[in-house]
Amino acid sequence: MTRDLIQEMDVLKNQMAELQQLVYQALMERKPASASNPYRQEIATAPTINEPNPEDGSVFYSGQVHLNGQNIRWEPQQRRLNQILDMNTEKAAKILAALGNKQRLDILKAVMAEPLSGSELVERLNMGTTGQLYHHLKALLGADLLVQEQGGRYALPQHRSLPFLLLLSAAGDLLDASDYLEMSETRNNAGMYFGPSHGFDIHQLLWAVVENSILEHTSGYGDQIGIFLHEDGSVTVTDNGRGIPVQALPNSDVPVVQSILTDVHRFNNSAHFLVPGAEKGISIAVVNALSKQLSVEIRRDGNIYRQEYRHGIPQTGLLTVGLTQETGTSVTFKPETELFSSAFEFDRILEHKDAIAADYPALALTIRNTAE
Repeated sequence: MTRDLIQEMDVLKNQMAELQQLVYQALMERKPASASNPYRQEIATAPTINEPNPEDGSVFYSGQVHLNGQNIRWEPQQRRLNQILDMNTEKAAKILAALGNKQRLDILKAVMAEPLSGSELVERLNMGTTGQLYHHLKALLGADLLVQEQGGRYALPQHRSLPFLLLLSAAGDLLDASDYLEMSETRNNAGMYFGPSHGFDIHQLLWAVVENSILEHTSGYGDQIGIFLHEDGSVTVTDNGRGIPVQALPNSDVPVVQSILTDVHRFNNSAHFLVPGAEKGISIAVVNALSKQLSVEIRRDGNIYRQEYRHGIPQTGLLTVGLTQETGTSVTFKPETELFSSAFEFDRILEHKDAIAADYPALALTIRNTAE
């Protein structure tokens, strides 16, 4: 029987690093001792050489990857919180700015998998011409984020691999922020969704949500839609379709419903509802962005799920709040009053109901004004 001593040492080092982190966390969470026991307080707060202040905390990281036919291992490393917060923000901003370009990130990701020539990068990344590529290559080479090997192929320097992977990992935890930035941009440019008419018609948001339920009906699922107006100015649209999917997206813990409600570009080119003369169609994510608050309730797979939003940003995770044998989706939203000065008009909704009934005779549409 042969033993891989190197691998065993790596495992032991990782275990020691985890144990060290748990000890630090325990120290951080320890409550100050009472005045009746000053000796215990002194032990808890006494600094130890080469150990971080428990009140500050630390970030630990290490890794092992297989790149370009090589197994690369990084020793467990630690950064004190004060070291991180005392970082030169001007230099940090320059680094992030240099990498804040999709094509540069694509280049680094591509050459991390295997060294590539300029022509191979152009073809793989669909850049079209080499001029644009070499502009980015020059910047990355100058920043020591890229090296050119013998033979002309480009690769990621080995000592940059872990920082780059850590950066991508951290960015993965912040991906939702990009959706929220787009939400803010949507509110700031709401006119693109309402055409050249003066003022924004609040009913267009309602028609867009109802259109989603109608599409579920035309796909063969659900034959009932309900519209309920509430005293606080909000409205609920409910149907008995399949219910918006709730499973997590591939390689993510974000549920599909959250992506649908926050990605304003998801259906931008084929949005279900387009106001005449508008530049862009209104998807349910756009409705979410233009609403002060929105909640979604989904009935499927024997469960009832619910999630709350405010200005398009999730305020809760997707919660399981009950059991049911029914299926369907209910969306309750209150449009942002700074954008929409008028309220929903019951008579106008009734007129729209007649138009829907003429187009979809097998669809039962119920309207209630619960404010009365």
